Amino acid sequence: MRPTFTLGIEEEYQTIDPVTRDLRSHIATEMLAQGKLRLEERVKAEMHQSVIEVGTRVCRNIEEAREDIFDLRRNMVRLAEENGLVLVAGATHPFADWRAQEIYPDPRYDKVVEDLQLVARSNLIFGLHVHVGIEDREAAIRVMNSLRYFLPHILALSTNSPFWLGMETGYKSYRAKVFENFPRTNLPDYFASYSEFESYVNLLIKTNCIDNAKKIWWDVRPHPFFNTVEVRICDIPLRADESIAIAALIQATALKLWKLHSDNIDFRQYSRALLMENKFRAVRYGLDGKLIDFGKQQEVPERDLILEYLRFIDAEVNELDSRAAINYIHTMLHHGSGADRQLRVYRETGDLKAVVDYMAAETRAGL
Repeated sequence: MRPTFTLGIEEEYQTIDPVTRDLRSHIATEMLAQGKLRLEERVKAEMHQSVIEVGTRVCRNIEEAREDIFDLRRNMVRLAEENGLVLVAGATHPFADWRAQEIYPDPRYDKVVEDLQLVARSNLIFGLHVHVGIEDREAAIRVMNSLRYFLPHILALSTNSPFWLGMETGYKSYRAKVFENFPRTNLPDYFASYSEFESYVNLLIKTNCIDNAKKIWWDVRPHPFFNTVEVRICDIPLRADESIAIAALIQATALKLWKLHSDNIDFRQYSRALLMENKFRAVRYGLDGKLIDFGKQQEVPERDLILEYLRFIDAEVNELDSRAAINYIHTMLHHGSGADRQLRVYRETGDLKAVVDYMAAETRAGL
């Protein structure tokens, strides 16, 4: 049976002091309570108090997802202003120090900090997660296996974290480097079946590695509680239009791969070791780098690969009626990712506070 290919999008935002441009914790907790009154379960706490997470409803198509994410951003921008704060969509803060940030009081986060110690406390990062509805669990695993190949390409588009602790890191997605300190992160291995994945999860639970499958934090995973494949590799982009374009790309890719499998055509599987080479290149260089075309055994400029990728899913974009959302990827290729634009502002001004101001303006753009 054909999956629904519904969409759910989660974004994590920074709450910023408008004077210092630094992250603010204590007021953000009050802001979270107000957000829950207005937006109910669409607003959630994250481990650090200066992080606010929002999530759309289950959306039937990209247009519904667009309306929902724009509505959520508008509401959160307004809520931040009412509390004397500024909302920023950036995957790391340019100069905030994680040591000064408070952990949200919740037994779940207490347990993570107890288990992971400094690694958890320093995990001051902000992501974009996209869920695609694939109800059949075997189909979900097959799509996940093949989707791994495209994750470095998708990450390169989303890169938006070039700074850490006031330093230019040399990476376009330093968020990815911070997060890989957690266990059970990065690209997953290939799984021959859903039962093989379940056996893996059950062994970890039995041996007290994890208490549930939500503590598997791979770049893509079958969600343990929803019938979705969840793509978790992305930095949160600056603009809502960028988040929607990336979500549309992920949805069309999932449909393309499902159709191939349904026709008994498998997208070629490459080893995790090879795929991790491409992930590193995407993390380090973003859209300006070259990824490896493993079939040709050649390096290819990332922008050329994205255009080739768009041709690969073109029929599915028509089928999903997501052309307007996908077309924004051409704008992203032209203007650069959020990391490219942050670096441009820093080169022009030499001022990380100016970078934060630019990020705040971009977060509101088009809303």
